[in-house]
Amino acid sequence: MENDDEGDAGTVRLKGDPTLCEPPAPQEDRGAAHDPSGVYREVQRSAAFREVRGRYRAFAFPVTVTFLGWYLGYLVLATTAPALMARPVAGALNVAMLLGLGQFATTFLLTWAYAQHARLRRDPAALELRWAVALETRQGPARADGPVPPARGETR
Repeated sequence: MENDDEGDAGTVRLKGDPTLCEPPAPQEDRGAAHDPSGVYREVQRSAAFREVRGRYRAFAFPVTVTFLGWYLGYLVLATTAPALMARPVAGALNVAMLLGLGQFATTFLLTWAYAQHARLRRDPAALELRWAVALETRQGPARADGPVPPARGETR
């Protein structure tokens, strides 16, 4: 993601994506009656939010379906093929033990892959959206006159 150099500090663009995601125009009345839910609904409809959500879904759904299939396959084998599962592989280690250890290894591998995917593909985009909303609602450390901080690894 990068800031639009010609636009205001709240303009967000995903790298390689020509569409801009600008936070909604500031509302004139910022009194106690201000409802920030409109800002969040507008961000939810933005192209940048759809991109972040799409990146999450593109990773999470296939991985979840694959892992559940692997787990259910293990359960089906354990209940329908006990002779296969009891077959020794090395010493006291049998097929069932290897597949069970494979379940643990897969869980840790998927946790690592999810964290990497989130850090590299979603967190920078989500941070830019967060700053855009903070600028719009004037919440948190963001200032109206300050720039959006660069994403991790990005230089200005």
